[in-house]
Amino acid sequence: MAGSLLVLVFMVVYYHRAGAVADIAVLFNLLLQLAVLASFGASMTLPGIAGLALTIGMAVDANVLINERIREELRLGKAVRTAIDQGFSRAFGTIVDTHVTTIVSAFFLFTYGTGPVRGFAVTLVIGLMFSMFTAVFVSRVIYDLVLGDRRNVQTLSI
Repeated sequence: MAGSLLVLVFMVVYYHRAGAVADIAVLFNLLLQLAVLASFGASMTLPGIAGLALTIGMAVDANVLINERIREELRLGKAVRTAIDQGFSRAFGTIVDTHVTTIVSAFFLFTYGTGPVRGFAVTLVIGLMFSMFTAVFVSRVIYDLVLGDRRNVQTLSI
C-alpha cells in the first residue's frame, strides 16, 4: 500500500495534472479489478496480492508511456490536442504489445500451474484487461473532459 501510494504521489509530482489523470485511471483500474474479484468471491491470497501489485505497476507503466509520448509531441511543437491524439495513438501499440505478452505468460501459468499460481494468473489477467481499458479509454476520456470544448488550448500541465 505504501509503495502504491508513493508511486501515485510521484506521478503527480513528475507529470503534474497529467499525473493526476494517470492516478485516477490507475485507481479506477484497481476499483474495477477488486469489484470483479469480489463478484467471483475470490479471497486475497499472497499470490493474488502479487498479481494485483503487478497490474498496478503495468497500469502505471501504460500511463507513463502515454504521458511521455504526449511530451514528445509537445516538444516537437505540436498543438495540445494534436499532441494528445498522437501521444495516445503512438503509445497504443506498445501498451497492447506488453499487455498481450503478459496475458500469454499468465495463460501458461494458469494452464501448467497449480492452486496459488493459477490464482496469480487469474488476478493478473483480470487486472491487465482493466489496465488496457483504463489506460487507453478512461485516461483519454478524462483528458477530453478536462480540455472540454476548448479548441485552442495552448498549454498542458505535463
